[in-house]
Amino acid sequence: MTEPMKIVARTSAPIKEVRQALTDPALIREWLAEHARVELPGRYEFWGRYTPEGDAPHQRLLHVDDDTLRYAWTLGGVETTTEFSLAEEDGGTLITVVQTGVDPEAARRGEGIQNVLFTFWYLAVANLVDRVEGRPVTGWCDFAGGELRSEVLIAAARDEVFDALTDGKKATEWFGYPIEIEPFVGGRYAMGGFENDPVGAKIVELEPGRKASVDWGVPGITTWELADSDGGTRLTFVQSGFDRENPPFAAWCGSLSGVAQLRRYLEFPDRRPIWAEA
Repeated sequence: MTEPMKIVARTSAPIKEVRQALTDPALIREWLAEHARVELPGRYEFWGRYTPEGDAPHQRLLHVDDDTLRYAWTLGGVETTTEFSLAEEDGGTLITVVQTGVDPEAARRGEGIQNVLFTFWYLAVANLVDRVEGRPVTGWCDFAGGELRSEVLIAAARDEVFDALTDGKKATEWFGYPIEIEPFVGGRYAMGGFENDPVGAKIVELEPGRKASVDWGVPGITTWELADSDGGTRLTFVQSGFDRENPPFAAWCGSLSGVAQLRRYLEFPDRRPIWAEA
């Protein structure tokens, strides 16, 4: 039996503001879903293009109080349970999400729509933290469209952003997972490091300060394009070359959650990461 997935994030916002963002349908539409309908204590639903199987709501509210929200969520015919719990920490809030019915290994292989939740929640919670702290969210995964594309503004110089994307030590720091990179065309890009992945993905394009592309094989090609924008950098982030019948949604959600961490790494170098130990 698969153990429940658990992630813990921290925000400087107080519990009251985080709870409001979790339960106010207008705010939910700003960080989680295209559509939301909430009538506590009886109903909690969200759906739309930014939700897996979002053609209709598939949630059933189980419990809600001042610091806990729990609901059943059926995906791919499998009923899972999602629970948010909030706790005060140094004037801010610890946000804990526990998700049942998720197999991380199946998520990495792109198997089973419910397993998308393994990375979906990292992206959604990163968006939630940015929303309650008054920052633009990183973006969403469009489960209804055929294009995996996002564009974000980063308050850092273009060369700094490019360096953080292509220097393995820095990428490890902001992503929170070992990454080794050979920064040249034909070089390797290894999640987990070369010891765990000696072949790695392949860098197929590299234009210093402006563009880089990495070929992951079946999941397709990741491309980062950078441009100056009002003293900062506009990062355009695209996944292409994948099987359109089986888009790599789990990988894309994980990549976007990484971009959220990249933004914080460059814009708040002295601030603690949002992710705490689960």
